[in-house]
Amino acid sequence: MATPRPNPGILDIAPYVPGESGSGESTKLIKLSSNETPLGASPAAVAAFSAVSGNLARYPDGSATDLREAIAELYSLDAQRIICGAGSDEVLKLLAQAYIGAGDEGILTEHGFLVYPIVITANGGTPVVASERELRTDVDAILQQVTNKTRIVFLANPNNPTGTYIPSGEVRRLRRELRGDVLLVLDGAYAEYVHETDYDAGAELVDSSDNTVMTRTFSKIYGLAGLRLGWAYCPEKIADVLNRIRGPFNVSMPAIAAGVAAVRDIAHTKQAVEHNDRWLPWLATELQKLGLAVTPSVANFLLVHFPETGAVTASGVDGALKKRGIYLRRVGSYGLPNALRMTIGTGDENKAVIAALNEILSASDRGAAVG
Repeated sequence: MATPRPNPGILDIAPYVPGESGSGESTKLIKLSSNETPLGASPAAVAAFSAVSGNLARYPDGSATDLREAIAELYSLDAQRIICGAGSDEVLKLLAQAYIGAGDEGILTEHGFLVYPIVITANGGTPVVASERELRTDVDAILQQVTNKTRIVFLANPNNPTGTYIPSGEVRRLRRELRGDVLLVLDGAYAEYVHETDYDAGAELVDSSDNTVMTRTFSKIYGLAGLRLGWAYCPEKIADVLNRIRGPFNVSMPAIAAGVAAVRDIAHTKQAVEHNDRWLPWLATELQKLGLAVTPSVANFLLVHFPETGAVTASGVDGALKKRGIYLRRVGSYGLPNALRMTIGTGDENKAVIAALNEILSASDRGAAVG
């Protein structure tokens, strides 16, 4: 009997697997696998979410006007060129839908966000991987992969799961040396955490070009991952294209309300940044004291490296941590089988992970099995 067949390439997609969170049976679970903020959402955002609960029978504003204007006010952007979506994932999907077709190619970096190859392949395109240099984006490697079939370059800056970034000068060089018909997508999901003076999330480049888009998310520093909310800043013509294909009510009323309040609660965002500034270097130092290599990060997570062989491996340590109710992120699917990614948690959570790792590694030194 004949059955419906999906479009070519869809069954070749490896489904995205989120960070684990355990069975939920223990009240002591420590989930540091999804780069969520340990401070939670702004109390103002929670209140705004609750305030609209009695009006859920009504459709939301299909243009998310209040949210776009709040974002524009905070970042000094043109609200008419902001597109909101159900997480930045939806915005990435819309960009691929609009600019990738059968036979086209989209470029991503070696350890880039796993959503990029999914949205490229889902639209009939071919993902092309550019090698990184010491876990950092290599602009020359990206340019070497460009062909006459290239339509999009996805660049996470800072990158997930490495936590590394490239300076604005390199991003501008990439844009300058790409063909004008190649769309450059700058994914700034972790931009709010970055302090480096040579870093720019991309808004100025969007303003000065017709072929660059910056995407952002409310899932990280704003603590609204459960609501699914993201946005993009686009050239006018690209914003027009995305508005033609996005769902008419693709952002929910509670998400809009909470998003507006979160953006305007600058004190809460500042507190989240300060927390990260305190604990990111502390964790890096403590992990290195344990003999573990750590990739320098400008985001809210650390990539921790383990030996390829021997008693102490990423897999074994991951299993041992889970037995203690601690969940980090395996990153083998990112081409990093010998590493774990750790989100910066609360002070107590961070200390608990270091204590657990010290116990696990000390047991290994005594010849005990790990895992």
